[in-house]
Parts: sequence; structure tokens; C-alpha cells
Amino acid sequence: MEEATGLEEDIHDFLAYCELERDLSPNTSKSYESDLFQFAGFLAQMRVGEWSRARSEHVAGWINHMSGEGFAVASLARKLSSLKMFSRYLLREKKCGEDFTVLQDAPRTSRKLPNTLTREEIESLLAVPDLSTPQGSRDRAIMEMAYSSGLRVSEICSLELQDIDLENGFVRVRSGKGRKDRVVPLGGLAVDAIDVYATAARPRLVKPHTGSAFFLSNRGKAISRKTVWLCIRNWARRAGLPFPVKPHDLRHSFATHLLEGGADLRAIQEMLGHSDISTTQIYTAVEKERLWEQHARFHPRK
Repeated sequence: MEEATGLEEDIHDFLAYCELERDLSPNTSKSYESDLFQFAGFLAQMRVGEWSRARSEHVAGWINHMSGEGFAVASLARKLSSLKMFSRYLLREKKCGEDFTVLQDAPRTSRKLPNTLTREEIESLLAVPDLSTPQGSRDRAIMEMAYSSGLRVSEICSLELQDIDLENGFVRVRSGKGRKDRVVPLGGLAVDAIDVYATAARPRLVKPHTGSAFFLSNRGKAISRKTVWLCIRNWARRAGLPFPVKPHDLRHSFATHLLEGGADLRAIQEMLGHSDISTTQIYTAVEKERLWEQHARFHPRK
């Protein structure tokens, strides 16, 4: 491994630059170190002892080798990203004459489709909570809101009393961080469930220290995301659903069912609070997959 000595020195210089000039976190720096030393070892095996002699075919060979070793596509993409940043550093420091990563594209990652529930599964889930208890009424209201308006669990947990307008049937979502607030409609059944919680259940959860948080924990404080996650998972189990259900699955189901019903994609984007329409377009892939499944299942000449 003597030939890798010069390669290693430049990696150490790069890591020092990252820590001092770019203020990268220790975890990020450690990832760079692992990826770059791995590539340096590959170059040493190819009898390449200087970065100026590294070429695009070495990068391609390294990626192919790791792919054959079973590395996930996401891991390969991250390693290549580390190497690209390092190559640009070497070019700037005049330690190589060309960017040897420029011809290597990142491995393509398949975009995972969101999990959605059918309408029947949604109905089963929403029918389970025990409305005679304040917790059951609260959880029913939370799930109705998540499915009716597509709110993120963090948005639901941060709602305050003044954000809910049951008379006009909407909820105001305060995004923060410079983003615009948005107003999202509430369906009639969601309004009914939220009203029951607000008038009959929430007062039973209020404690002397309770503020203006709308959804309360048993301690009278704003409910946490973890509590919501655990409650929904518990109700899904009681509903007999054969898979775990997460709060975000209700948001995905909201968008998917709207699209199936003919809603405009831009309207769905606005209600979900997506800044980029491409993020919302994932639901069109879900719809296409559902149509393909229906065709394959029921068409006589499948």
C-alpha cells in the first residue's frame, strides 16, 4: 500500500479543509474519510499512486466493483458525491489537471411510492376509537384531520385553538421558517369529529398549566408526534389492518384519493404545502400503479 501514501496525504488535507473552512459536521467528515480512503485503496490496486493519474474509467470501475459487492444504490450515490467534491478540491488546489468524476453520473435511485390505505381501510381505522374516552375522541379527531386535510403530524401537533375554524370548515397551518401559512379545508365528517373533541373531550384533558395547544396529551400539554404515531399504530392494530399504519400514510391517502376522484394536481400541491409540483407528482405514479393492477386483475385479456 506504499503507493497510496500520497493519495492518503491529500485526503487528510481535504478533510482538514472541510472541517476548518466548510465547518462540516464530524459525521459528514467521517463519511468523506471512509469513502475517499476506499477509493484510494482501489486506485492503489490499479497501481495509481497520484491523483493526477486518476481517470474517469477508474471511477467507473470503482462504482461497478462496489455494485458487485452489494452496496445499495443510495450508498453508491453518496460515495460518488464525496468523490466529486474531493475531485473539485484537487482541481482547485492544482493537484490534478482534470475533474476525473465529471463523466460519471450518479446511480439512479428508484423513488419509493408512498404507502396508502384503501377507502375501506380508512373507514375501518376511523371507526375504531372509543369516543366515550377523551383519548379516543382526540385520536379520532386527529386521524380525521390527517385524512381530510393532509396535514403532516408535526403540523397537527403544533395546532392552536385559534387555528381551527369549524364554523367555516377550515384549518390554518402555520408553516414557520419564512414559509407561507396555508388554509386547508376540513371535510364535514372531520368537522364533526373535531367538534366533539373540542367541546366534550379537550376540556377533560385540560390542566392548570395548559396553554392554547389544540390537541392535548394526558398531561395537558401539546401532544407529541411520538404519541400520535403510537396511537395510530394501536388503532390500526385494533382495526385488524394487516400492516402498521403511520400518520404520514393518512396524508398520502388524502392526496391519492383526491387524485383518484379527479382533483387538480395543483390544488393538491397547495393543500399539502409542497413548494415544488414535482414532489406532488409522486401521487400520479401511485394512481398509475393502481390502474395497472386493476387492469391486470380484471381485464379478460390480461
